Amino acid sequence: MTGSASLDLLCLGEPMVEFNDQSDGTYLFGFGGDVSNVAVAAARQGARAGIATRLGADSFGDDLVDLWTRESVDTGAVAREQDAPTGIYFVRHGTGGHKFEYRRAGSAASLSSPENLPEKAIQSARCLHFSGISQAISDNARQACEAAVSEAKAANTLVSYDPNLRLSLWSLETARDVIHRTVGQVDIFLPGYEDAVQLTGLNDPEAIVAFYLDHGAKMVALTLGEEGALIGDGQILQRIPAQTVTLVDASGAGDCFDGAFLARLLAGDDLIAAATYAGTAAALSVQGYGAIAPIPTAEEVRAALSL
Repeated sequence: MTGSASLDLLCLGEPMVEFNDQSDGTYLFGFGGDVSNVAVAAARQGARAGIATRLGADSFGDDLVDLWTRESVDTGAVAREQDAPTGIYFVRHGTGGHKFEYRRAGSAASLSSPENLPEKAIQSARCLHFSGISQAISDNARQACEAAVSEAKAANTLVSYDPNLRLSLWSLETARDVIHRTVGQVDIFLPGYEDAVQLTGLNDPEAIVAFYLDHGAKMVALTLGEEGALIGDGQILQRIPAQTVTLVDASGAGDCFDGAFLARLLAGDDLIAAATYAGTAAALSVQGYGAIAPIPTAEEVRAALSL
């Protein structure tokens, strides 16, 4: 699927190929990268989603394009780099949960810059989504995100942002400075609790939501893992309970929440309905391995909501 005239959601950042550690010592091949996960999750809920990125001219890049084609994710803003690879990462599981190991230095996506932004795609989308990872992979990628926000705001495109803190990519001090400056420019802020605690030094979810509303975010959906989510927009502050499920792999749950939440907001749901739907989608997604494969369809989410 290429070159749509207009999208509900355009996701800017780095997609990656995933190798997920299995209990028998093998690795399950799959796909990840937070913004790609969000785009697929949104598309499975019926949104017109697209991806804006740079891939290597390699077989892993081909695999990602094939994935998006199968998932009806628009690839009109995808470019290929002859001299830089597509990023990969490994997921390992242990008693403390899952851990990520990345091989992304010098990746094609890190070559993103203000000069090679897909400006028309940003201007024509209803919502632009990116993350702290989109900013952290290189200095020029960070500048590209800043330019993309400017383009979006000039075109009255909504801006959605997940800090997705990865201290392997930048220091906490730098991350805190960049992320908190960015929050003031976005419409929809989607932090996870553990990231927010590190960034703010606060532990109370309500205080965290208030902190980010005070920093300029118009809407905050704070995901709380097994405790659900807390949403606020200055008028509403409400806890959304989580569904009880059997946890297998939570590595893509936050991205699934983001994609489902944005899809339903853009479809016209109010904040509470969108967060309830997204929380159910995220709960369903942790019951399988990998970031992409367990993401539920709209039919599966609606069936779970009706139980």
